[in-house]
Amino acid sequence: MLVVMQAHASEEQVRAVCEKIDAAGLRAHPIPGAERTAIGITGNRGEVEIGLEEMPGVAEVIRVTKPYKLVSRDVKQENTVVHFPGSPASIGGPELAIIAGPCAVESREQTFAIAERVHRAGAQFFRGGAYKPRTSPYSFQGLGEEGLRILAEVRERWGMRVVTEAIDNESLELVEEYADVIQIGARNMQNFSLLKRAGRAKKPVLLKRGMAATLEEFLMAAEYVMCEGNYNVILCERGVRTFADHTRNTLDLSVVPAVHRLSHLPIVVDPSHGTGKRNKVTPLSRAAVAVGCDGLIVEVHNDPDRALSDGMQSLYPEQFDELMSEVRQIAAVVRRELPYQLAQNRRVLGTPDAPATAAAR
Repeated sequence: MLVVMQAHASEEQVRAVCEKIDAAGLRAHPIPGAERTAIGITGNRGEVEIGLEEMPGVAEVIRVTKPYKLVSRDVKQENTVVHFPGSPASIGGPELAIIAGPCAVESREQTFAIAERVHRAGAQFFRGGAYKPRTSPYSFQGLGEEGLRILAEVRERWGMRVVTEAIDNESLELVEEYADVIQIGARNMQNFSLLKRAGRAKKPVLLKRGMAATLEEFLMAAEYVMCEGNYNVILCERGVRTFADHTRNTLDLSVVPAVHRLSHLPIVVDPSHGTGKRNKVTPLSRAAVAVGCDGLIVEVHNDPDRALSDGMQSLYPEQFDELMSEVRQIAAVVRRELPYQLAQNRRVLGTPDAPATAAAR
């Protein structure tokens, strides 16, 4: 169920409705919008008959027929924009979010070398795995908390927000402490206890699509996070398993406009895992921006041939520079831009100016 408040409903009226919902043994989720506040109701098995329609400030009560509720545009018409205190970076607004870095944090030297290059190129977010769920138990599993400390140093030095994966409830505790965005990987998209724990976290959650997940299953996984009270969810398309053998996965770019039609949540695209091959990352990045994604998450390594994880799909720093140049041009065509501050950073660091954005002009 969904309670739509009047445009000028007061905070007291919103609070009174929430309290009545809670008193009925249900859960209220107030989600402010640009013109109104909507209150999602979860925990009910049918229509809610507790007299909400007559309460002051209530415009109407609507039954939501979709299996996902808080994720739906029925609850919130405006796009969700995830902001980060103390940083101009955001995900979901007019600016294209660029998340870049190695698959795994291997050492301080390796991580710093990559961070310096992707920051110079214009990335606002730094990705790197401190915990690595691997197919083989004998593969590199990550540095754990040592890796998280290195990522925190990257944020301190370059100002990029940190995105890193939590693989279980225990690691999520530490990731929440050190990182700015908690990533839930494809293998854990339907790890419901982990999703619930992420929903109680105070940091935004980047949720990757499972390797065989439908769009509805993807959105329902996001619903698990949101129904626990964390409304800062970022979806990520990273490819699904098909019969194709020319790529690691099949990157489903059609899911981007499908998500935008059904949900208010932002969606970023991971062309690195989506293709698994370095020479396909830049072309699919261009396509992802053209189709309307809210950002890219790209793997970059200073020595990918010796990478401990996913070197075959990691760009060299020079290739990432080229990708950023091309993305800037395509973003302008679809009325998106990279932050003007990034162009200023490039000049400070002595690199060539990027094309001026609309904001700069």
